[in-house]
Amino acid sequence: MTETIRQESSWDRTIAKAVSVPAARATDVETSHIAASLHTESGKRGSNVAAVIDLVRIHQGRTSAELARLCDLTRHEVARRLPEAEKAGAVFKGPKRRCDANGSLAVTWWLTK
Repeated sequence: MTETIRQESSWDRTIAKAVSVPAARATDVETSHIAASLHTESGKRGSNVAAVIDLVRIHQGRTSAELARLCDLTRHEVARRLPEAEKAGAVFKGPKRRCDANGSLAVTWWLTK
């Protein structure tokens, strides 16, 4: 029997790096740490980081609220995953501008790679 060996890609390493960042702060209550752990272990956190990176790739220069309007993730989920993608080196913060989704001043997001 021949086994297929899958090589880890740079994409896999980027997602792994993003989800290695703690999803809950040290000062958060225990229930936040439990929820963060479940979100990570279920694979949803990694999938959502990947989805957010893809969104930025396709729609560069948008705010987190604008990006959320373009997908099935909540604005809060997009806003939480973007800094993780940034720490992984996949995206970076661009200039601030008035957000078309909510009218507030917000950073824009751009693809690094």
